[in-house]
Amino acid sequence: MAAVREVDFLLVGGGLAAGSCAAALRQQGADGSILLVGREPDPPYDRPPLSKEYLRGEQGREDAYWRPLSFWEENDVELATRTSVMSIDLGARRAKLSSGEEVAWRRGMLLATGANVRRLRVPGAELEGIHYLRTFGNADAIRADVEAAERVVLIGGSFIACECAASIVARWGKHCELLMLEQEPLERQFGTLVGRAFGRVLRDHGVVLHPGEELERFEGDGRVRAVVAKSGLRVEADCVIVGAGVMPDVMLARRAGIELGETGGVRCDAMLRTSADGVFAAGDIAEYESPIHGRAIRVEHWDVALNHGRTAAANMLGRERPHDVVPYFFSDLADWLSIEYVGPGEGRPIVRGSLEEASFTVFYVEDGRVRAALTAGDRGQDLEYARRLIKEGATVDERLLADESSDLASLVPDSR
Repeated sequence: MAAVREVDFLLVGGGLAAGSCAAALRQQGADGSILLVGREPDPPYDRPPLSKEYLRGEQGREDAYWRPLSFWEENDVELATRTSVMSIDLGARRAKLSSGEEVAWRRGMLLATGANVRRLRVPGAELEGIHYLRTFGNADAIRADVEAAERVVLIGGSFIACECAASIVARWGKHCELLMLEQEPLERQFGTLVGRAFGRVLRDHGVVLHPGEELERFEGDGRVRAVVAKSGLRVEADCVIVGAGVMPDVMLARRAGIELGETGGVRCDAMLRTSADGVFAAGDIAEYESPIHGRAIRVEHWDVALNHGRTAAANMLGRERPHDVVPYFFSDLADWLSIEYVGPGEGRPIVRGSLEEASFTVFYVEDGRVRAALTAGDRGQDLEYARRLIKEGATVDERLLADESSDLASLVPDSR
């Protein structure tokens, strides 16, 4: 029997959460060995460019790397790429890798297994030319198909479909049609008012939207040739991109007996500790007790993963630091429209600025408090004030939020 290898810190998942945890461990003075295990062939990288700069060919593979390759060696972090953790023995504090190796951790383990795309189970789903986007390889395959296509159909009304449509029209000028259950794109995330503004931008640039349409099947002769909705709508297609959302990859945690939360993620406390001693979770799978929101939340985005990794590192080193960072998100529709968002939270939308001119801030207010905010255009200062209002939980005057002439700084308690 092969000897069990020992490391001080075992980080499971090759994405940004694990990468930032490794970096933060070193920055915060951790000595000892760090092993980062990831199933992809690349080191940790930013995923947002996959539907934007990388898809359009404006950015190379290494440009999307979170840190240059030399960073990991310089910081004595071992990367085990193309490797999966197959099982975890919590009692023995060991993990079995796809390489056959067994690794024991001494000081802490991080679960940051990310998410998997939600695949459609409809007739014709196996046809060539139907794509999902999660990795570099997916983006490479989409680019190759799009360059040869005349008509591209996108399924879904959320970020992947909208961002890819914008990139394809802006870069190649291809005909794009989007089928979505929603009446307006991104309506589920931000409400009808904001969704309408996104829809206006997409339509103005030639993207054909089919709202309220549920996919029934794909048609083709080995390769996809058309998309058919349950209403009978049939749209010809040479290439299809599916943006049906993602699911947290908790299979490893579930098999190990680690407690899951209500949204299907791994249940964590405010310090990102799981139900297993010495095991932390971060990124897409972490369903943590947010001290800001007063409830358990789970957020899927690179910035959240980045900050989760830092918090997990601090607590692996015994800092007892709650994760009190307001989640942040951004999205671009080519160079047509850029948005930034802090939340998550629900409430009545209060608009500051002009939706029609795509220069606005929307504050989501509940019980007199800002729970989330979205900006479009160059309104970064509004976003910073919103972040502070969310964190402080201060009661605000909605009239002042909507009034462009008012000073938002006056609403933030520590700015008065």
